[in-house]
Amino acid sequence: MIDLRIEAWQAWAPGVETPADWATWAATPHAIVDAGEQPACEFVPPMQRRRLSRMARIVMHAAWPLCSDDEQLPFVFASRHGETTRTFAMLDEIRRDAPLSPTQFGLSVHNAIAGQWSILRGQRGESVAIAGEADTFEHAIVEAATLLDEGAPAVIAVIAEERPAPAYDGWIDDVPFSYTLALRLSRANGGPGWRLSLAENRGAVAPSDVPHALRFVRALHDGASLDHPWKTRRWTWQPIA
Repeated sequence: MIDLRIEAWQAWAPGVETPADWATWAATPHAIVDAGEQPACEFVPPMQRRRLSRMARIVMHAAWPLCSDDEQLPFVFASRHGETTRTFAMLDEIRRDAPLSPTQFGLSVHNAIAGQWSILRGQRGESVAIAGEADTFEHAIVEAATLLDEGAPAVIAVIAEERPAPAYDGWIDDVPFSYTLALRLSRANGGPGWRLSLAENRGAVAPSDVPHALRFVRALHDGASLDHPWKTRRWTWQPIA
């Protein structure tokens, strides 16, 4: 059982960016059309911004406001599928017998976005990149809680997925559109927050058209408990007063 305070959060999906947008979406959740939009990220210098993939941009856009310039906070980046667009482009280069770009390869590995965050923000603390199954979001929260237990005053935790190329249809079926959710987490210390608990799952897992991390955004708005069953695990989120 983990008790956490969500000090601040920010999410992004195509056409759903502002707090008002998310409040409207949370009231009537629906699938979002992904036409390839991406944040401008004008706070990043142009030379560095050119190296940011679409996925990196949505992560930076959501996480950047949650950490002030004079803070050194641990960073947890979580994604089940990672940089599918970059890796697919490299696979296509292999198919065409074209030379692979070392830069593209270096930026495609799973911890690349965490590394870019550290460089762009001048962060010298811990950074973690994880990939799990459909409950990757909860595993990121467990990782953040561990960092808090080790003495961090707060942790930035981000989960992000990018809509993959059509070639992955039938293989990746849990990313209907690109999205990210960034959370600034601290200890609840007996105050209001959220409790995450884990139990054995004995029931079936119902499919959902909405990514689980965004179901949690809805819970943040309505304050309702949220169950997330996956295989043998059943995660439960409960608000605490």
